[in-house]
Amino acid sequence: MGNETFDESLLEILACPKCVGKLEYRAEEAVFLCHTCRLRYRIDDGIPVLLIDEAEAF
Repeated sequence: MGNETFDESLLEILACPKCVGKLEYRAEEAVFLCHTCRLRYRIDDGIPVLLIDEAEAF
């Protein structure tokens, strides 16, 4: 956990599935954060889980 790396071009095109807003990548936590929706999307084995039903509020 926390060792995932992503290609910069991929980071530029990923968006929150709920609001289509920008996501913040936090490698140390292995998550993507949407500050607009206040949702945290986990990364499992290097694969972002961008499912609204699987997201956690923060």
